[in-house]
This record gives sequence, structure tokens and C-alpha cells, in this order.
Amino acid sequence: MIDRYCTPAMTAIWSRQAKYQRWQDVEVAICKAHAERGAIPLADLQLIESKAAFDLARCDEIEKETRHDLMAFVRNLAENVGEAGRWIHFGVTSYDVIDTALGMMLRDSCDVLLASAEALSTEMARLAREHIGTPEIGRTHGIHAEPITFGFKCCNWYAELQRNMARLRRCREEIAVGKVSGAVGIHAHTEPEMEARVCELLGLRPDEAGTQIVNRDRHADLLNALALLGAGLERVATELRNLQRTEILEVQEAFAAGQTGSSAMPHKRNPWNSETVCGLARLLRANAHAMLESVATWHERDLTNSSLERIVFPDSFQLADFMLRRLTTILAGLHVFEDRMAANLTQMGDLVFSEHVMVALIGKGLPREVAYKVAQRNAAKSWEGHDFKTCVSQDPDVVAHLSPDEVEELFSLEHHLRNAPHTLAAVGLT
Repeated sequence: MIDRYCTPAMTAIWSRQAKYQRWQDVEVAICKAHAERGAIPLADLQLIESKAAFDLARCDEIEKETRHDLMAFVRNLAENVGEAGRWIHFGVTSYDVIDTALGMMLRDSCDVLLASAEALSTEMARLAREHIGTPEIGRTHGIHAEPITFGFKCCNWYAELQRNMARLRRCREEIAVGKVSGAVGIHAHTEPEMEARVCELLGLRPDEAGTQIVNRDRHADLLNALALLGAGLERVATELRNLQRTEILEVQEAFAAGQTGSSAMPHKRNPWNSETVCGLARLLRANAHAMLESVATWHERDLTNSSLERIVFPDSFQLADFMLRRLTTILAGLHVFEDRMAANLTQMGDLVFSEHVMVALIGKGLPREVAYKVAQRNAAKSWEGHDFKTCVSQDPDVVAHLSPDEVEELFSLEHHLRNAPHTLAAVGLT
């Protein structure tokens, strides 16, 4: 991933140095478990624990000969340890180390994402609470529908993010596994009890039935969860982009002094941060698809998953964390123009209350089709320039069934929005 979309927290997990450190952690844990069972002398274990070290440049030098990155790493560890280095990688295969280390990295990456998502959740909650009573027109198909509140909209974002966080927590538990079961997973050279001990030392669970690798359904599930998280972030960012349209302008991203919106048009203030989130969501979906293609392998192992995983794992987590943080920044600095929301809400006059008219007439005994036509014919007059409320209050079918006070309530914004606080409570934000 290019530096532009990397975050320090994810880089600390996915840098090559960090990955090789996890490999070392696994190799040392394997030696420790062997020593506890008497297969390795304790003196040799002490040497391994104190002297194990690697140098990336030296690993690269050895890899020119081995053409195998893990074996180059093992040889580098062993030469730094000395004679006791013969026990490093004892009775295990490459993916006992690689997949166990990967389980730790994916687990830790989920923790980073959950922390970033919590920060975004806080901003959504703040906006929901602050604006639960801020009237705004709801839109369907891009057309004015009925009044809502901006806080109600934010409640919807908040609830979806909570579901995505719950999915991520579930995936974290499923991905936090390791395997030290040997070349085809049959525990020919390592006992299941020893495998369990290695995983315990590393904060993992042993995969209950792996092959030479941990089955990739776990990883595909996780990347699909990231793709769904990204889709949710994209949905929020898309809404923010639309609300920033010149003719709507109900919100606006923060614009710093000296910031350039357009190289050609000095007046421009473009929603570029939201657009960035939308663009990166496409990569998360593409990476999830690639991971789905890696679930199937030939027999107990092939190498088709290895190359793409070097890309999709670090890139997906970097992108997801970047997107969470960027959207948090957007919401933290978001300008909410309540006066524009109020002005847009009145653009169609009282037409937005047409359903109220229909429902009230149905409640008084009119067939639904008749009630619909009553509301519709008065709406048609409004499109021709007449006042909808006046037309309704003078319509014979309305006068015959509704009192003036009942008609007045049909056009009450407060009555229409009275249950907005219920949604605030329903998502846990009272």
C-alpha cells in the first residue's frame, strides 16, 4: 500500500520488520513448548531466547540461495543463536510459522480497526444527539419525500456501524488461531498438546482441523467483513457528498485556510475527503473477492493463496483503518447548516404531508384508493401553484370527514417528528 493511505497503527503490524518479528515469536514459542516436553535441553532454549535475532538484509542475502523467505529467515535466526540454533524450526513446516504469525497479526489488526471504529462511533453519536431535533427533508430516489431530522439520519449511520463492529468482533475470534501440526496437518512430528501450548503462549487457539495451512474460509470471512464495513462507510460518505451539492448544501466538510479546492476554480470547496472514502471502498470489495478465490486449494496445500495474500491482507487493513479515521475527521469537523435544512424542507410547501392526509382519511373510513385520490388531486393543484394545505382544508371529502383541528394536525411538523427520539433510544444513545 502506498504511504498516502497507510496509518501508523497498521504499519506497526504489517511492516516486513513486524511480520518477521512475529515469525520469531512463533519459532521461539515452538522451542519453548518442545523444551517443556523435554525435547530440547533447557540450556539450549535459554540460548535461543536470548540470542534469537534477524536482520532483513541478511535474510535477503540468504534468500538469493534458498528462494524461500521463511527458510532464509530460519537460517538467519539459527546462525545468530549458534549451535543451539539447530532446534529452531524443529518438527514443523513453514506455514506452522507463517499462519500462526498471521493469526496474531490479523487479531491485532482487528483490535486496531475496532478502536478506530469506536472513535467514529463517538462522532456519529455526538451528531445524532445534537441534531435529533434538527428538521431536514428526507429523500427517496433523490426526490423530496417526508420530513426527518438530521440526528435521525445519524442514528441510522450509527446503528449500521455497530453491526459492522459486531461482525468484526466475531471474525476476530474466528481468525485468532494458529497451527503447529506439520506438513499436512496430521501432527506427525508435533503432538496436539504441544500445538495447544504454542498457541496458548501466543494468545491464540489451535485450528481444530487444519491441513498444511489454516483453512482460508476464516480469512475470506474476515475480508468480506471488511468489505461490508467499507460499504457502510461508503454509504455515509456518499450521503455527505450529496448533502454538499451546491443546490442542497446542508452540510460541508471543514475547509482549512489556504486549502485548494480546484486548481482552476478558486471558489471550489469539493467534498474530496468523502470521495476518497468512496473510492477506497471499491478496493476492499475487490480484495474480498480475491480472497474468496483462495478458499479452494489442491489437496492439503498449494501456493495459489500466498502471493495475493501478501497484498490483500496488509492493503485491506491499511485501507479500512484509513477510511475509518478519515470519516471520523470529516464528521468531527462537519459544518451542519440548519438554516439550509429548514429552507430545503419548505421548498415543496406542505406537499410533504400528503401521506398524512391519505392516512387520516383512511382512518375515517374511506377506501384507500379513494383517500389516495383525494390527497393526489389536491397535490396536483399545488403543482399548479395553489397552496396544498388550503386546498386540502377546502376539499369537500376532507371537510366531510375531518375537523379543522384534525386538518391542522396533519400539517404539524412537530407531530410528524414526535417519534424521532425513539430512534435515538433504540440505538442506545439516550
